[in-house]
Amino acid sequence: MSVSELYTKYTRVWIPDPEEVWKSAEIIKDYKEGDKTLHLKLEDETVLEYPINPEANELPFLRNPDILVGENDLTALSYLHEPAVLHNLKVRFLESNHIYTYCGIVLVAINPYEQLPIYGQDVIYAYSGQNMGDMDPHIFAVAEEAYKQMARDEKNQSIIVSGESGAGKTVSAKYAMRFFASVGGSSSETNIEEKVLASSPIMESIGNAKTTRNDNSSRFGKYIQIGFDKRYHIIGANMRTYLLEKSRVVFQAEDERNYHIFYQLCASSGLPEFKDLSLTCAEDFFYTAQGGDTSIDGVDDASDFEKTRQAFTLLGVKESHQMAIFKILAAILHLGNVDVQPERDGESCTILKQDEHLHNFCRLLGVEHSQMEHWLCHRKLVTTSETYIKTMSAQQAVNARNALAKHIYAQLFNWIVQHINKALYTTVKQHSFIGVLDIYGFETFEVNSFEQFCINYANEKLQQQFNLHVFKLEQEEYMKEQIPWTLIDFYDNQPCIDLIEAKLGIFDLLDEECKVPKGTDENWAQKLYDRHGGSQHFQKPRMSNTSFIVVHFADKVEYQCDGFLEKNRDTVHEEQINILKASKYPMVADLFHDGKEGKAGAAAGKGASSKVNIRSARPAVKAANKEHKKTVGHQFRNSLHLLMETLNATTPHYVRCIKPNDEKLPFSFDPKRAVQQLRACGVLETIRISAAGYPSRWTYHDFFNRYRVLMKKRDLSKKADKKAICKTVLENLIKDPDKFQFGRTKIFFRAGQVAYLEKLRADKFRGATIMIQKTVRGWLQRLKYKRMREAAIQIQRHTRGHLARRMADRLRKTKAAIIFQKQYRMLRIRRAYQMIRGAAITIQAFTRGMFVRRNFQKLLAEHKAIVIQKHARAWMARKHFLRFRCAAVVVQCYFRRMKARQELKALKIEARSAEHLKRLNVGMENKVVQLQRKIDEQNKEHKLLNEQLSTAASVYSLEVEKLKKELERFQRKSGDGNQIASLQEEIDTLRLALEKAHGERKIVEDTYMKEKDVLQKRISDLEEENTLLKEEKEVLNNSLLCQSEDEFAQNAAEENILMKKELEEERVRYQNLVKEYSRLEQRYDNLRDEMTVVKQTPGHRRNPSNQSSLESDSNYPSISTSEVGDTEDAIQQVEEIGLEKAAMDMTLFLKLQKRVRELEQERKKLQTQLEKKENESKKSQVIEMKNEMDLDRDTDLAYNSLKRQELESENKKLKNELNELRKAIVDRVAQNNSSNDIQDSYSLLLNQLKSANEELEVRKEEVLILRTQIIKAAQQKDTGRNMESNINMQTSWPNSDKHVDPEDAIEAYHGVCQTNRLLEAQLQEQRREHEEEVETLKDQVETLREEMGKQQEIFYQTLQLSPEAQVEFGIQQEITRLTNENLDLKELLEKLEKNERKLKKQLKIYMKKVQDYEANQVSVQTEKQRHELIRQVAVQRKEKEFQGMLEYYKEDEPLLIRNLITDLKPQTVSATVPCLPAYILYMCIRHADYINDDHKVHSLLTSTINGIKKVLKKHHDDFEMTSFWLSNACRLLHCLKQYSGDTGFMTQNTTKQNEHCLKNFDLTEYRQVLSDLSIQIYQQLIKIAEGVLQPMIVTAVLENESIQGLSGVKPMGYRKRSSSTGEGDNTYSLEAIIRQLNMFHGVMCDQGLDPEIIQQVFKQLFYMINAVALNNLLLRKDVCSWSTGMQLRFNISQLEEWLRGKNLQQSGAAETVEPLIQAAQLLQLKKKTSEDAEAICSLCTSLTTQQIVKILNLYTPVNEFEERVTVSFIRNIQAHLQERNDPPQLLLDFKYMFPVLFPFNPSSITMDSIHIPASLSLEFLNKV
Repeated sequence: MSVSELYTKYTRVWIPDPEEVWKSAEIIKDYKEGDKTLHLKLEDETVLEYPINPEANELPFLRNPDILVGENDLTALSYLHEPAVLHNLKVRFLESNHIYTYCGIVLVAINPYEQLPIYGQDVIYAYSGQNMGDMDPHIFAVAEEAYKQMARDEKNQSIIVSGESGAGKTVSAKYAMRFFASVGGSSSETNIEEKVLASSPIMESIGNAKTTRNDNSSRFGKYIQIGFDKRYHIIGANMRTYLLEKSRVVFQAEDERNYHIFYQLCASSGLPEFKDLSLTCAEDFFYTAQGGDTSIDGVDDASDFEKTRQAFTLLGVKESHQMAIFKILAAILHLGNVDVQPERDGESCTILKQDEHLHNFCRLLGVEHSQMEHWLCHRKLVTTSETYIKTMSAQQAVNARNALAKHIYAQLFNWIVQHINKALYTTVKQHSFIGVLDIYGFETFEVNSFEQFCINYANEKLQQQFNLHVFKLEQEEYMKEQIPWTLIDFYDNQPCIDLIEAKLGIFDLLDEECKVPKGTDENWAQKLYDRHGGSQHFQKPRMSNTSFIVVHFADKVEYQCDGFLEKNRDTVHEEQINILKASKYPMVADLFHDGKEGKAGAAAGKGASSKVNIRSARPAVKAANKEHKKTVGHQFRNSLHLLMETLNATTPHYVRCIKPNDEKLPFSFDPKRAVQQLRACGVLETIRISAAGYPSRWTYHDFFNRYRVLMKKRDLSKKADKKAICKTVLENLIKDPDKFQFGRTKIFFRAGQVAYLEKLRADKFRGATIMIQKTVRGWLQRLKYKRMREAAIQIQRHTRGHLARRMADRLRKTKAAIIFQKQYRMLRIRRAYQMIRGAAITIQAFTRGMFVRRNFQKLLAEHKAIVIQKHARAWMARKHFLRFRCAAVVVQCYFRRMKARQELKALKIEARSAEHLKRLNVGMENKVVQLQRKIDEQNKEHKLLNEQLSTAASVYSLEVEKLKKELERFQRKSGDGNQIASLQEEIDTLRLALEKAHGERKIVEDTYMKEKDVLQKRISDLEEENTLLKEEKEVLNNSLLCQSEDEFAQNAAEENILMKKELEEERVRYQNLVKEYSRLEQRYDNLRDEMTVVKQTPGHRRNPSNQSSLESDSNYPSISTSEVGDTEDAIQQVEEIGLEKAAMDMTLFLKLQKRVRELEQERKKLQTQLEKKENESKKSQVIEMKNEMDLDRDTDLAYNSLKRQELESENKKLKNELNELRKAIVDRVAQNNSSNDIQDSYSLLLNQLKSANEELEVRKEEVLILRTQIIKAAQQKDTGRNMESNINMQTSWPNSDKHVDPEDAIEAYHGVCQTNRLLEAQLQEQRREHEEEVETLKDQVETLREEMGKQQEIFYQTLQLSPEAQVEFGIQQEITRLTNENLDLKELLEKLEKNERKLKKQLKIYMKKVQDYEANQVSVQTEKQRHELIRQVAVQRKEKEFQGMLEYYKEDEPLLIRNLITDLKPQTVSATVPCLPAYILYMCIRHADYINDDHKVHSLLTSTINGIKKVLKKHHDDFEMTSFWLSNACRLLHCLKQYSGDTGFMTQNTTKQNEHCLKNFDLTEYRQVLSDLSIQIYQQLIKIAEGVLQPMIVTAVLENESIQGLSGVKPMGYRKRSSSTGEGDNTYSLEAIIRQLNMFHGVMCDQGLDPEIIQQVFKQLFYMINAVALNNLLLRKDVCSWSTGMQLRFNISQLEEWLRGKNLQQSGAAETVEPLIQAAQLLQLKKKTSEDAEAICSLCTSLTTQQIVKILNLYTPVNEFEERVTVSFIRNIQAHLQERNDPPQLLLDFKYMFPVLFPFNPSSITMDSIHIPASLSLEFLNKV
C-alpha cells in the first residue's frame, strides 16, 4: 500500500502545534510522492500548506477513523502514535468523563480532581469475577485480574502504581486494597482487611504532605504485600517503605506544608489529654509555618486526627504508645522553635536558660535539660590521642538541630511502620500474596536535588522491568498463535542504569566523596565530569560547574550538586543521640538504642531508610556504629534491588497515573502536561513496542462479520470455512504479505492496516450509498411529477363544479325568496285573528268563573252552620245523661252499705253461739288425752332423774368441798389478789389501746375520705376536660369532613402509599435480619464444626445441658402456658429473652419496677408479722404445751368431717347441675340445631360454671370460718365443764314457783354455754381482725407519710424551678401517675382475659365430654333397642372412622424425623398429594394436642424445624430439594393457621375440617418460627437460582445474536485481551435462560408451592436479570450501540412472552425489567435536537440521571455514517433532569431482595382422606 493511496483527499492527519501539542487537519488535495507541501484545511476552515522534506519524507501522522476514537484500549487503535494516544485520552476524559483507559497491559488513570461515584460496593461486586476486557477500564478490573491470576496460576502478583505527585497514586493503591479487602475478606474474626485499610490514614498522616502540585502528596514510597491463604482469603499484610523525604520536617517551600500529622496535632491541641504537650496553633511553630498558609481547603485536620487515632486503636497501638508518639511529634515542633543566639566572635553560640521550647522538648522526651542545651551548641572531636570539645557557630548549631529533628522523625516513622507490620502479621502460613507498589513517578523540577535523583533512578529500574515484561508478553502471544516473528527492537535503558549504579558510577563516586574528611559537592561534581564526560547519558551544563545532566528514558534532567553529600551522609551528632538513649521514657530510649539501630538498618535493607551517624576524625571503634557508615544512597540502592527481585518473582500489573493539569481543576485537560507524563511513565514506549509488531488483532469470526461487505458472493458460496474466506479476502485486499499474519485463532495486522480496511469498507458503503441515493432521488422526482399532474386535473374539475354549483344556488335562492314572502304574509294575518279570538275567550272564562265562585261560597256558609248546630245539640244531650247517671250511682252505694251492715250484725250473733265453738274444737279431746299420757310418762322419768340428781348432787358437793379446800390452800401459797390486779390493769391498758386505735382509725378514714373527695373532684374535672376535648374533636372532624372529597381521597391515597412503603421497608428490615440471623447461624455451625475437628481429643467431656433446641434456632422463645401472674410472666420473659430485648419494652420495664416495689412492701409486712408472731408465741408457749395434743386431735376430726360433708354436698350439687346442663343441651339440640341455640347452650353452661365456681369459693370460706370456730370452742371446753358444776350447785332458778323439767333446764344451760363460747370466739376473732386492721392502717399511715415526704421534697424542688419547668414537671408527674393506673388496669384486664381463656378451655373440655357422653348414651340405647328387637342376632363391633390423627410413641420420634425429613427425597412422594410430609406432621401434632401433651408438641415441632435446617444445610445448592421443603414448610404453616381455631382462618373450612382443629394448644409462636424458617428457605432458593442464572445473563441477554443479520453492524471487538479469559466457550443463548426458567417453574409447580410465592420468586429473578444486564451495560462501551438496543429489546420481549405464557404477568416481574427496556429504547432513540432530549427525559423515568448520562457517554456508533452523541446534547439532558431527586448510585444492587409475603392459602384436603404410602416406611404411625 503506497503513500499516495493513504494521503488522499478527505484524509485527516495530525500536525504539531505549540499550544495543543497536536492539531487535526484534513487533506484537501491528493498527495503525490515528491511533493514539497501538503495542502491541508484546519478545523477552523483555514487553509494551510504544510511543508514536507522530501529527503526525510516526514509526512504527518494519519488520524484514526472516527469509529476507533474513544476506544477502551489504546493498542486497539489502527495508527499507534503520540497524537492518536493523546487525542483518545482527551476524548474519553473530557467528553465521556472516563478516567481509566487501557494501554496494553497498562491502565492509564487520569486524576479527575473530583469525587466520582464509581468506587462503591456495588461497583466492586460488578467487577468481581469478570474478565479484564469484558468491562470498562477500571482499577477494580486490574485488581480482579491480579486476584484471578493468583488463584488460577498460583503465582504471586504485583500492582505497580506510579506517577508524579498529584496524579492519584495513593488513591489508586487505596482502591486496589479496598477491592482485595472486599473480595478476599478474612476467613477468621481478625478482620485483617479492616486493619489493612486502617493503615492508610496512619501512613497518610505521617508520610503525606501538601505540595504545590498536590494537597495530599506521598513523600515516600511503599510496597504493601497482602497475604492470602489456600482459600484466597486475606490472612495478613506487610509494608515496606522507601526514601522518606526527611528534609520536609525542617524545611518547606512556599505554599507547601510539613507532614499532615503536625497540623492535625496542633488542631487538636485543645483536647484535655494534650494539655501537657504545650502546643498552640501551627502558625506559632517554625517547622510548620515556613510555607505560609497552614490550612488546606476542604480538609479538617481535627477530624482527620480523630480518624488517625481510631486507626491506631484498630491496629492495636496502646494509648500509652499513642501518647508517646504525640509527645515525640510535639517535641520536634518545640525543637524547631529553640532560639540559637550567636556570640560576638561568630564561632560559638548559646541558648538562653529560660528558653521555654527547649524546656518543653526536654520534658516531653524525658532528657536532661543542661546536657541537651550544652550539646546543641558544642560537638566532640575524637582523635587517636585526644578528645576535643569544640563550639559550633550559630548556623552549624541550627544545622545540627535540624539534623536531630529529621533523625527523630525518621526513627519514629520506622517505629510506626514496624508496629503496623506487627498488627498485620499472622502466624498462618502464607500461600500467596499480591503486592501493591505505590511509588513516586519520574520527577523534574526547576531545581533537582538528591531526592529527585533517587526517584528517577528508581523509575529507570522500573521502566527497564516494564519494557522487558511488555516485550515478553508480545513474544508469548506470537508464539501461542504460531506465527513467525522477529525480535522487536525496544529501548533498553541499561546504560543509564549502569551510569548510576555501576562500579565508579554516580553513587560510587558520591559514597567515595562522603568518606573523604573534607569532601565537597564541587569536588564530587568535578570527578563526575572527569569520569563520565564521554557517556552518552551524561552531560555537563555549559553555564555551571556545580550541576550535571542525566539523559533518562523520559527526559533530560539537570541536577544541582549542592547538598548531595550532606543528604547522602545524613549526619547527626552522636552525643545528642546518646542523650536521647538515656531518656527516662522507655519508648524514646528504644527508638535510638543500638539494638534498634541494627534493626532499623536491617529494615532499611528491606526498604526503610535510616539515619547515618558519621564521626568526622576517628575510625570506628564500636561495632554498633558500623550501621551508621552506610550512606543513604547505598541503603536506597540495596532496598531497590530487593524490590526488583520481588517484582521479578511476581506477575506485574501496571497502573500509570496522569495529572491532567497543574491547577487541580476538575475535568480540565492540559495536553502539554499530559504528553510530558505519557513520555515519562512509559505509555508511549508500550505503544511503540506494540506498533513495532502486530498491534491489531481480530478473531476470524469478528473479522468475517465486520468485513463481510468486502467479500464477493462467489467467495462466500464456494467456501464454507470462515478462516479460508478471510485468507482469500485479505490476500486480494492487501498485497503486501508482511502487513498481516494468520494465527491459530486470530489475524494479526501491522499498524495502519485496520484503518486501510476501514477505508475500503467505508468506500464500499459510500458507493452503495451513492447508488441508493441516485435511485431514490429518481423515484422521488417521478413521484413528484405524477403528483403535480394529478393535482392540476383535480383543480380543473373542482373549478368547473364550483361554477355550476354557484348558478344552481342562485336559482334556488330566488325561488325560496318568493315562498318566504307568501308564507310570511299568511302568518301575519293568522296571528292577528288568533289574538282577537283569544281575548274573547279569556273574557268569557273570567266572567263564568266569578258567577260559579259566588254560588260555591253561599253553599259553603250554609253547610258550616249546620255542622255547628249538630255539635251543640250533641254536647247538651251528653251533659244531661251524665248528670242522671251520677245520681243513680250514689243511690246504689247508699243502699249496698246498708245491706252490708245488716249482714255483719248477723254474723257477730252467730259467732257467739255454742255450735260454732263445737265445730272449732272437733278432735281436741284426743289431743288432750295424748298429752295427759305424755305428762304421766314424763313424771315417771322426772322421778328417776330426781333420784339420779340427788345422788349426783351429793357426789358433787363432796367434790366441791375438796376443791374449795385445795383452792384455799393454793391461794395461801400464791397471792391471788396481785394476779387479779395485774390482769385488771392489763385489761385497762388494752381497752385504752383499743380506743386509741379506734381514734386513729377514724382519723385515717377521715383523711382518706377527704383525699377521696379531692380525687373524685379532680377526676370530674378531667372528665369535663375530656368532654370538652371530645366536643372539640367532633367539631374538628366535622370541619374536616366539610372539606372537599377529592383532597381527602388524595391524602388518603398518599397516606396509604406511605404506609405501604413503610410496611415494605419494615418487612425488608425484618427479612434482612432473618437472613443475617441465618447467615450467622450458618457461620456458627461452620465454626462449631471446625472446633469439633480441632478439639477431637480422647477423654470424657460433658455434654451441654438439655435445653430446647428451638430456642437456639429461633429468635422467639416459647412462653409457658402455665397459670402464673403477669409479673411472673414478665420476669420469665426477661430471663429467657435477655435484658437487652426486654429493655426495649417500656411497659414490661414499668411492670417489673412496680412488682419489685410491691414485693419489697410485702417483705416488710411479712417481717413485721413474723416478729409479732414470735412475740405472741413466746407468751402463749406455756399454755399451748398443755392442750396441744387434745386440741389438734379434736380440731382435725371436726375439720375433716366438715370438709368431707362440704365436699360431698358440693359434689352432689355439681352432679345435679351437670345433669341439668346435659338435659338442657340435649333438649336444645333436639329442638333446634341452629347456631343460635348452640350459642345459648354455651352461654348457659358458661354462666352455670361461673356460678358454681363462685359458690364453691364461698363454701370454702365458710368451711374455714367454721374450722376456726371449732378450734376456739375446743380451747374453752375444759373451763366450761368446771363452770357447769358450780352453776348446777349454786345457781337457783329465777322462776322457782313454776314447775321446770330438770332435763330441759340442763339442755338450756348447755345451749347457753355453747352460745357463750361461740360469742366469745367471735369476739376474739373480731379482736384479732381489729388488731390486724389497725396494723394495716398503721402501715398505710407510714406509707402515706413516706409519700407525703416525697411529695414535699418534689414540691420544694418544683418551687425552685421556673413556671414553665413547674408546669412541665407537673405534667410529667401526672403522666407517671396515669401510667401506673393504666398499668394496674391493664394487669387487671389481662388477668380477666386469662381467666376467660381458661374458662373457655374448660368449657370446650366439658362440651367435648358432654358430646362423648351423649354419643355413648345414644349408642347404648340403640344397642338396647336392637337387643330387645332381635335378641338372637350376633352383634358385630363397628369399625371407627379415621379421625385424621396419627399416633406415635415418643421413642419413635427420631425415626419419624429421619424417614419423613432427613432421608426423604422429593421423588419418593412425587406421585402422591403435594406437601404430603407437612400433612403427616400436622396429623401427628394434632394427636399430641388431642391427648393434651404439650411436651410432645414442643419436641416434635423443634425436631421438625431442626431436621429441615439440617437437610437444607446438606443440600445448600439443590434447587429441587430447597423448593420441596419451602412448599412443605409453607403448607405446615398454613395447616397450623387453618386448624388453629381462629375464626379468621376458618372462613373457607368445611364442617369436617373444623372438626380437625386443635383443641388445647395455641401454637401462634411456632407459626412465627415456621414463618422465619420459610423466609430463610426462600432466601436460599433465590440464592441457588441466582447462582445458576447469573453466569448466563450477560452473554444471553446482551451478547447473543437472537436476531440474525445484526452481527454485520456489530462494533469492533477488542475486548478479549485478558489473559484470564478461559479457553472454553461459556456463551449462552436466551433459549438456555428460558429453559432454566421453565425448569424452575416446573419444579415449584410440581411440588405444590403456592402460586403467590412462585410469582415472588420470578419477580426476584427478573429483577436480578435486569440488574446484572443493566450494570454490565453501564460498564461496557462495546455493547452501547443501536444494534445492541434492538437485540436487547427483542430478548426482553421474549422474556415477557414467557411470563404471559406461564400466567405470571400479575407477579410484577415485567415491571422489574422496565429500566432495561428503557435503556434499550435509549440506545435506539435519536439523539440530536432538544426535542429528542425532552423525549428521552419523558421516556426514561425508571433510569436515574447518572445512568442516562453514562449510557449516552458510552454510546458507540456502529459505522462512520452514524454521528456520535455530542457533549452539548448530554449537557442538555443533564439540564432537563436537574429537578429529579435521583439516588447518587450508578449501578443497581443486584443482591437486593424484595421482602417475601406468605399469604394464607387454606387447603381443601381433609386429614382423614390422606393416604400414607408404604415407601415412606412409617408403619409405626397408628391411625386414630
